Amino acid sequence: MFGLFKKPARRDTAAPSDISRSDTPAAETASSFDSAGAAPVPAADADAAIPAETVAPAPAETPPAKRSWAERLKAGLSRTRQQLGGGLANLFGWRKIDEALLEELEATLLMADCGVGVTQHLIDKLRARWKKDRLETASQLQETLASELLQIIAPLEEALDVSGHKPCIIMLAGVNGSGKTTSIGKLAKYFQTQGKSVLLAAGDTFRAAAREQLTTWGERNNVTVIAQDGGDAAAVIFDAINAARARGIDIVLADTAGRLPTQLHLMEEIAKVRRVIAKADPSGPHEVLLVLDANIGQNALAQVKAFDAAIGVTGLVLTKLDGTAKGGVVAAIARQCPKPLRFIGVGESIDDLQPFRAREFVDALFEPAADGKT
Repeated sequence: MFGLFKKPARRDTAAPSDISRSDTPAAETASSFDSAGAAPVPAADADAAIPAETVAPAPAETPPAKRSWAERLKAGLSRTRQQLGGGLANLFGWRKIDEALLEELEATLLMADCGVGVTQHLIDKLRARWKKDRLETASQLQETLASELLQIIAPLEEALDVSGHKPCIIMLAGVNGSGKTTSIGKLAKYFQTQGKSVLLAAGDTFRAAAREQLTTWGERNNVTVIAQDGGDAAAVIFDAINAARARGIDIVLADTAGRLPTQLHLMEEIAKVRRVIAKADPSGPHEVLLVLDANIGQNALAQVKAFDAAIGVTGLVLTKLDGTAKGGVVAAIARQCPKPLRFIGVGESIDDLQPFRAREFVDALFEPAADGKT
């Protein structure tokens, strides 16, 4: 387009249409003008007459900064926070604290699946503090609620110690759809970041594609997966334990088939797996983790009780907290089934499964209160 800026000294009698039909490049067109009698233009001057088209370099894409775990936790708990913390902010903001407000607060806690027992306990504590300490502002009441909730769930915070055994055998159980196999893949990554070697046992021989799913996680983490085409789940895990012992592996993560607590014959099969693990290693399994889907709310309590009776649950993994407004079930678990909550999951990324920390969890639940007096 810049060639149009070059003005010839004189045009000949050629019709403009002849020029427009020319398929010759710009340099050749300039020569045809010169042959018609125009003063020749040196090539250097011709180049100088055409301003160079400068293309600005595309700005380098800056990779998004990786969010901290606290930021991811807060984002993952956004639905529960909207239900619980946001609801509280609406209740507390510029309103007199009275019995009517406490009744609405009670409904909010129940909607977050805190459970009847926990809700009643919290309301009684808030009522006592309100009258004793003469609470008036939103921030005072919300801080009191957060403090009481922290006291309830703090006993669930207990880090998983895998240093006492080699290999440390961790058996995972749960119903279909709870995120059990995915959690195994994420746990493998977590333990690798702790400097541990990991081996996976594909013991879910019941569900179609479970073995392939676990194999994919093994490839992503560069971890060996012991699997068989069909066969007995207990035999697969038995072989995996022996392989880990021979290779000096630190941790064995044993997948098991999903079971419903009401399927008693299938619950007996998973109990058999536990007994076979004890034969392979008399001290094992060293941890029995039950994976729970946070979306099921209060039904999680029934699952904990049923699996605990069958296989002796020693810890919990709570997944999919980012997809539910029922995060209050953590408080219900602490009150009724106080098993250590080893890990919580708040997203789909491989590092979105992290150890449970009660203070971080409570801080992520509440929006800042609108502080004001009525």
